[in-house]
Amino acid sequence: MSVIGKTVKPFTAQAYQNGEFMEVSEENFKGQWTVLCFYPADFTFVCPTELEDLQNEYDNLKDLGAEVYSCSTDTHFTHKAWHESSEAIGKVTYPMIGDPSHTLPQNFEVLREEEGLADRGTFIIDPNGVIQVAEVHAEGIGRDASALIEKMKKAQYVYNNPGEVCPAKWEEGSETLKPSIDLVGKI
Repeated sequence: MSVIGKTVKPFTAQAYQNGEFMEVSEENFKGQWTVLCFYPADFTFVCPTELEDLQNEYDNLKDLGAEVYSCSTDTHFTHKAWHESSEAIGKVTYPMIGDPSHTLPQNFEVLREEEGLADRGTFIIDPNGVIQVAEVHAEGIGRDASALIEKMKKAQYVYNNPGEVCPAKWEEGSETLKPSIDLVGKI
């Protein structure tokens, strides 16, 4: 079952950001674009490379009007300890959500119930709290955060231009398509 086009379900969780704990809910995802990246666990191998890479693109995503959140089934206390002990994670300035209740991974359909861990899932959520992009990777396949920039631009274009769609390899400023019966079989 796909989560695309669905509104983010209610949740409340604790997060760690810049030396502080904070509460996060679905309300934080409204009124702006949101990138939510799930990962299996703190103190692992691929995860710190991904979160550091995401930090490297954080300013670019902020320039596009997006907030970034990472999330695992660890606690916010574990996120703080990891932030203080890892050079890569020590660079992270976006909120790191801890969800030992598994609510968020269940809601986004990325929970591996038998292990209590989240898959590598990346979601782009529009300002209305509706999921527009969902991508899930196997545990051994790290993500490239720079790919989020183009996906975000496409999602924003379609959101801001109802009736238009972005074809494959679309780049900002290039031609889009306006689906109609006249286009059927002509592309």
